[in-house]
Amino acid sequence: MGRYWRGSRVGRHLFLTDRPAGRPNWTEAAASAHWSSRQAASSKGRGGGNDRRQNEAVYSSRVRPQARRLAWLWLAWTVAGLFYITQDSVPRLYRGEAVAWKYVFVGWMAGMYVCAALTPAVLWLGDRWPVERRVIHTAWHLGFSVIFSIMATAIEVPVLLLLGVFPAATPPPIVAGIRIMLSFGIQGGVVRYWAVIALQAVYRSQKSAKAREREAFELRVQASELAEQLATAQLSALKMQLHPHFLFNTLGAIIVLIQQQKTAQAEAMVEKLGDLLRRTLEDVEAQEVPLWRELEFLALYLSIEQVRFEDRLQVRMAADPALSDVLVPHMVLQPIVENAVRHGLGESEDAVTITVAATSANGCLALAVSDDGPGLPSAGAGPAGIGLANTRARLARLYGDRAGLVIEPAPARGVRVTITLPIRTTPAGNGRWD
Repeated sequence: MGRYWRGSRVGRHLFLTDRPAGRPNWTEAAASAHWSSRQAASSKGRGGGNDRRQNEAVYSSRVRPQARRLAWLWLAWTVAGLFYITQDSVPRLYRGEAVAWKYVFVGWMAGMYVCAALTPAVLWLGDRWPVERRVIHTAWHLGFSVIFSIMATAIEVPVLLLLGVFPAATPPPIVAGIRIMLSFGIQGGVVRYWAVIALQAVYRSQKSAKAREREAFELRVQASELAEQLATAQLSALKMQLHPHFLFNTLGAIIVLIQQQKTAQAEAMVEKLGDLLRRTLEDVEAQEVPLWRELEFLALYLSIEQVRFEDRLQVRMAADPALSDVLVPHMVLQPIVENAVRHGLGESEDAVTITVAATSANGCLALAVSDDGPGLPSAGAGPAGIGLANTRARLARLYGDRAGLVIEPAPARGVRVTITLPIRTTPAGNGRWD
C-alpha cells in the first residue's frame, strides 16, 4: 500500500511518516489541532487569571469600606458599653460594695453588641426618613424607637440567660425575662435609638455643609475663570482695535505718496508695513511683551513715518538697558507716538523731534513720549481719539489703579505723555521673545 509505520515515539504518540500521494496525513492534522487547543486553553487560563484578579480588586474595593464602617460601629458600641460599666460599677466601689464583674461586664457588653447588630437597620431607617426634613418623620421614628427597644430586649434576654448573667436571683423563662427587662429598660433602648439617629443627622448635616462649601468653592473658581476669560477677551478686543487703526492711517499715507507720484517712497513704506504686520502677527496673542521688543516694534513703525516725512521727523530713544526685560502692554507706545506724529507734524511745517524714554523710580516704570511740536490747544485738553482711549482702557484692565496715563505740556515746547506701570520682569532665561 506504500504506507508503513515507524516505531519511533514522540511523547506517547505514533506518527504516520509516509502516505499515498494526494491523501491527507490525519495524524499531523490531529496533532496540530491538539496543540492549538492547548494554546487556546493556556490563553484562556491566563485571561481567566486576569479576570479573577480584576474581580478580586473590585470586590476588595467594595468590601473594605464596609468592613471599616462595621469596625467603627462595633468600636463605638464597645465604648458605650464601657461607659455603662463604669457608670454602674464606680458608685458601688465608692460605697464599698462588692461588684459582680461578670454580671456587670458581660451583661452590659451583650446589650451593647445587640444594639450594634441592629444599628445598620436603624441607619437605613434614618436615611430613608431623615428626621430633619419633615415633622412626620419624627413621629415615625418615635414608633421605630419603641420597636427597636422591644427587639433589642427580645434578643438580649435569651443571650443573657444563655450566658448565665441575667440580673435575677432565679433565671426566669424567656417571655417573663423579656417582660421584666422591658418594665425598667425600654426607655434605655429608645434613648439609644435616638442617639444613633441624632448622630446620623449630625453627620449628614456636616456632609451636606461640606458639599455646599465644595460647590460654592467650585462656583467661585468658575466665576474667577469666567472673569479672567472675560477680561482677556476684552483686552484682546481693545488690542484688535489698534490693528486696523494704525493700518488704515499707514495705508492712507501710502495712497498720498502714490498720488504725489513718489513711487520709491511708497514702495519702501509698503515693504516696511509688511515687516510691521509680520511682527504684529508674531505677538498677536500676547498682552504683554518685554520692553525691548516693544521698542523694536515702535522703531519699525517710526521708520515708516520717516519715509513719509523724511527729514521733518527726528526720533530719539533712550531706555535703561536694565529695563529691557520689564513687561509692558503690547503696542502701548504706538498710538501715543502716532498722535505725536499726527498732531506735531500735521499742524506744523517745521521739523519735529519725538523722544521716547524709559526710566524707573519707586518700583514703577515710566514710559514718556514727548515732541517739540505746537503743543496742546489753548483750552488745555489733550488730543483725544481711539488710540488714547484704548490705551487707558487696556491699562485699567491690566493693572487697575497701579497704572496711569498723563498728558501735559512738555517743559520747553510740545506735548509729553507719560505712562506709569508697575515693574514686572520676564521669567529667568527668557530674555528674548521667540
